[in-house]
Amino acid sequence: MAVRDKAGILLESGTNELEIIEVFIDEEGGYRGYYGINVAKVIEIISMPARVTSPPNASAFIAGVFDHRGKVILLLDLARWLGRNPAQNAKQIVIITEFNKVVSGFVVSGVTRIHRTSWTNIKSVDSFLQNYSEAITGIILLEDKTVLMLDLERAIGSLDPRLAVPYGSAEEEKREILSGADAEGLTFPLKVLHADDSRMIRTSVKQLLETNREFVVASMADGRQAWEYLADLKKTASDQGKRITEFVDIVLSDIEMPEMDGYHLCQKIKTDPDLQGLPVVLFSSLITDKLRHKGESVGADAQYTKPSPAELVHDLKEIVSRRIK
Repeated sequence: MAVRDKAGILLESGTNELEIIEVFIDEEGGYRGYYGINVAKVIEIISMPARVTSPPNASAFIAGVFDHRGKVILLLDLARWLGRNPAQNAKQIVIITEFNKVVSGFVVSGVTRIHRTSWTNIKSVDSFLQNYSEAITGIILLEDKTVLMLDLERAIGSLDPRLAVPYGSAEEEKREILSGADAEGLTFPLKVLHADDSRMIRTSVKQLLETNREFVVASMADGRQAWEYLADLKKTASDQGKRITEFVDIVLSDIEMPEMDGYHLCQKIKTDPDLQGLPVVLFSSLITDKLRHKGESVGADAQYTKPSPAELVHDLKEIVSRRIK
């Protein structure tokens, strides 16, 4: 079953809507857990492949690899990754996804249906719950069932951190961050508002950007928090007779977030008379050639899937520099 052709691309950008595939995992003892995956990440739903090869020395939740349409795909057992005990001999299907430029397969027991909803209906998990399980980014009630929204990037990142967050392993790239030339006309530190529902990514980006004291980062857990933060800054700027750019230089935002997604946040900023001059950069695993038009339609100044550290630092400076010229 192909998914993208029937679902995600039909949603207009900036409406704060999304479509969720509700999947379930049957566990020993008869319990059935329900989980949500953004349709925009899903390419296809298939039956469990007949031939799955288990690679040696693989993580416990790696079910193996298989050939699909001439491409070798890594197969992850979602139940094992979540620390659950799947029922023996339960039916299995595979959700094939693409994000962070990686195609992967996730084993689940089945799919219930696709729901069209709003990010406002997805409630953020607090810091206590994220300490308990960073696999969950939000909770939504769908047809009297509590559905947990999954952070699939976390699953991929547990295999290779470079696939989940900006990451620089080469020492020369790290030196480039520390010694990179300043963009002309900038006053440091640049003030960045960063919105992302993943605490791991918020922490990583903050550490990266503040390495050389060229940036100071205000981190928010979702788009609604970021918008409220901007509203407070706008009032402060108005009360003091100053421009908003004296309080914030650039907005860096994820796309998938409870309460308000990055597209809607970007659209609100770009249609606000006092904020529309602020550069907005979308930074998400969802950005692909097929979906890039969504960010363009809401006025994003740039879009990144997973830049290298040096690229992100350089380009944020360059974007702010273009604004002040």
